[in-house]
Amino acid sequence: MFDNLPTALPQVKSGKLRALAVSTDKRSPLLPDVPTVAEAGVPGFEATAWFGVAAPPATPADITRKLNETMAEVMADPKTREMLQAQGVSYEPNTVADFAAFIASESPKWKKVVEVSGATAD
Repeated sequence: MFDNLPTALPQVKSGKLRALAVSTDKRSPLLPDVPTVAEAGVPGFEATAWFGVAAPPATPADITRKLNETMAEVMADPKTREMLQAQGVSYEPNTVADFAAFIASESPKWKKVVEVSGATAD
């Protein structure tokens, strides 16, 4: 199965699960002996779980900018970063435009996965 590192890590550390690979393009510092999927034999494979904060499209730019700045301040707090990193969560600050571009770049990849799988929404 594929799972997010924050939920799987405690099970791996306790020995209840054995990690075969991580789906990111680089090994996790929390599991340095676990190869990436690409290293394990599937070249070019990369799938990363990501989270973000979104607002309705008509939200004024000054509000989305302030929300972005506030989130960046919270996430820059050393205690917050340390707590998240211990769980396997990394944070890369970006702008509203950067996040929109990231979502736009991820959408075609996952659209193809859904199409190939034959999944449909009821």
